[in-house]
Amino acid sequence: MKKNDNLICNIEKIIEKTYNKNVLSKLNDFSGLYKIIKSKFIDPIIVSSTDGVGTKIFLAINYKKYEIIGKDCFAMCINDILCHGATSLFFLDYIACNKINSYIIEKIIHGITYSCKKTNTCFIGGETAEMSGLYPNNGYDIAGFCVGIVEKNCIINGKNLIKENDIIIGIPSSGVHSNGFSIIRNIFSHKDLQKSFNKKPLYESFLIPTKIYYNLIHIIIKKIPIHGIAHITGGGIYQNLSRIIPKGLSAIVKKKNIPTQPIFSFIKEKGNLSDKVMWNTFNMGVGLIIISSYIYKDKVLQELISINEKPFIIGNIIKTNNKSNKKVFLE
Repeated sequence: MKKNDNLICNIEKIIEKTYNKNVLSKLNDFSGLYKIIKSKFIDPIIVSSTDGVGTKIFLAINYKKYEIIGKDCFAMCINDILCHGATSLFFLDYIACNKINSYIIEKIIHGITYSCKKTNTCFIGGETAEMSGLYPNNGYDIAGFCVGIVEKNCIINGKNLIKENDIIIGIPSSGVHSNGFSIIRNIFSHKDLQKSFNKKPLYESFLIPTKIYYNLIHIIIKKIPIHGIAHITGGGIYQNLSRIIPKGLSAIVKKKNIPTQPIFSFIKEKGNLSDKVMWNTFNMGVGLIIISSYIYKDKVLQELISINEKPFIIGNIIKTNNKSNKKVFLE
């Protein structure tokens, strides 16, 4: 058996643990096949997303934390389809490198599989591309592709649903997640990354996997009408929240209401970065935002607290006559 054949065999054994009866294909097929159960839906809409992990991948490779690459890639994709209330169906990956290292590839796949199992998502295939000369010797890149489904009348679309006086609730991030690492790598040297921070090497704080919000949001949307969800990634609260605010409305976000995570204060101080750069780059401790009617404020908070989350109210929606069409005001 060739080395690559052996790798495919090993990968298939790993990802088959995520399969259900709807998966009709095998890893060596040309495409992944997934059966949609029509009886479960009235007017189903397919929801899809693709993303990667950016230059965080360099830190993960340098410190041999390969599973984190897979966990981050999956999280970045599934959190996006979640913003429309979708139930995830299946996931695919694309891994590119200079030369295939079976150990590294399998560790990345383990990371994806671990996250797929937590969200009942089938990992039905992907591609590993060896492109000699395009990447450094230990260079890797990854992209993920997540496909979900939602009833048409259950789609969460903030631009259609958000109203004046709605409440804005933040859910904590697990840390930096997967954005801003070009800045981080420019600020912190290899020596800096090995220094102690919160009683462990600094690089470990940067490599905490992106939090997956899938299960908690599906608990909430089954019980409470939600008007909007924003996944806070590159561009921070300002850019990502702006994407779901309807015309004629604006979001007022009070920065003082967001609990400070020490890692962001440390980045700002070490890099001598302005508030503008910080808030336009990092999630600043807010990984996901939920917008709902004010009348459901207490119920949303209670539901989140009951599942061991620590939500916080960060603002509200107002009418605006703003000529510049600015959607989000950070105060």
